Amino acid sequence: MAAEAPAAETGLWAKIKQELREWGATLAIVAPAFLLFTGLLYEQRVIPSESMVPTLEVGDRVAVAKFAFGYGRYSLPLSIGRYLPLGEGRFFPGTPERGDVVVFEHTHSDRVMIKRVVGLPGDTVQMINEELVINGQPVDAEFVRTVRYIPDRTDVIDTAHEWRETIGDKTWLTHRGLRGHAVDDTVLFVVPEGHMFLVGDNRNNSYDSRELSGHCPPVNGVVDRAGCPLRVAADDASIGFVPLDHLIGRADTVLMTFHRCKLQGDEPCRKRVWKGL
Repeated sequence: MAAEAPAAETGLWAKIKQELREWGATLAIVAPAFLLFTGLLYEQRVIPSESMVPTLEVGDRVAVAKFAFGYGRYSLPLSIGRYLPLGEGRFFPGTPERGDVVVFEHTHSDRVMIKRVVGLPGDTVQMINEELVINGQPVDAEFVRTVRYIPDRTDVIDTAHEWRETIGDKTWLTHRGLRGHAVDDTVLFVVPEGHMFLVGDNRNNSYDSRELSGHCPPVNGVVDRAGCPLRVAADDASIGFVPLDHLIGRADTVLMTFHRCKLQGDEPCRKRVWKGL
């Protein structure tokens, strides 16, 4: 029996090497295919915060269409574009529509964000008494209901007023009246060429383009420039006006979620699986 041990060990080692070769061949095919797919077509992002409630909840897994607005350094998978000596600009560039939910690289840091586009180059944007005003016209808004729910990582019940906003053929829900940092009134913003104005649907809990910390200083109550030196640390700055070059893609669908409905009372919970945005 002792004389057969080396042969058994050799046979086991041969099987291990064969398995490793097969796994290596599989990875050699799958890894490039995965990188090609996530770089050119779709990638998945997990929602980390409540800035887009009620449209997106913490834990929602969202499919992001990479081809929607063309390709640039920020479109590369795994955020590797920020480490490569690539120039600015995009191939096959496209411009989002007002109302699109987009994924993008933060203007002043390397964080990946998700917000809703409400202002395009040349637009004027302002918040007046919680009302979103674009090019001098209030966005159509209809009160839907008042909901009570428990925000993520808390045990405190919040009350929010749910509104339905509509721009053109796009409609979405927003939350107003929550505890948090309210931005009910703002200066007038004029979106510069090559930039966007983005907000979160959770209006009292979204650090977005309404906040002045990521913008140039207002002049006579108007902000119409981009690219000024920051007056705060980059990690503390808002997104300001977001360059179109920073787009990663358009969030199209909630594929699945690990979010558990936290609405109180008899309020119905909305579908969270394979839900279009």
